[in-house]
Amino acid sequence: MDFLKLLEKNRTYRKFDQQRSLSEEKLLQLIEYARRCASGGNAQPLRYRLVHQSDELAATFSTLKWAAALPDWERPEEGERPAAYIVILKDTQTKDLASLTDAGIAMQSILLGASDMGYGGCIIASVDKDKLRKNLNIPERYEILFVVALGVPAERVQLEEAAFGDKLDYYRDSDEVHHVPKLRLDELIV
Repeated sequence: MDFLKLLEKNRTYRKFDQQRSLSEEKLLQLIEYARRCASGGNAQPLRYRLVHQSDELAATFSTLKWAAALPDWERPEEGERPAAYIVILKDTQTKDLASLTDAGIAMQSILLGASDMGYGGCIIASVDKDKLRKNLNIPERYEILFVVALGVPAERVQLEEAAFGDKLDYYRDSDEVHHVPKLRLDELIV
């Protein structure tokens, strides 16, 4: 696939076809992509907790907040929920040279790989970390950084051209199309 097309396909999805599962094998392949990425000082502080069993899916979903820019929409309904999650962790017993940068690189690689496989995802930072730690029995050694929700997208996301000064909040129209304004290239070059 052309790289620009892959980037355009790699959107933030918040609705999924819950009936379409994601195997542990595919999740491990996504971690393999992240494992091969750059790491600040090669410290490699990231660890991953895979979630794909039904009881853990529900336990993880209950800790997440979705789409702050959509005040009339709280979260995916039953049937629209993710098929899997990857919890991004920092091992506190490793050097921390750039763990948030490492996490960004890893999550982008995971999501690009997921898009290439026909899946989509959403990076979630608004997490009840104490509850998630308890629900998934994550040892104190690991700091919870983010959760990446994954599944087969069940919504349409459309990029929109925007100019400096335009409103850049994403929104949904009456047909439930999710619109994402993006500044034009000429607006980004200084």
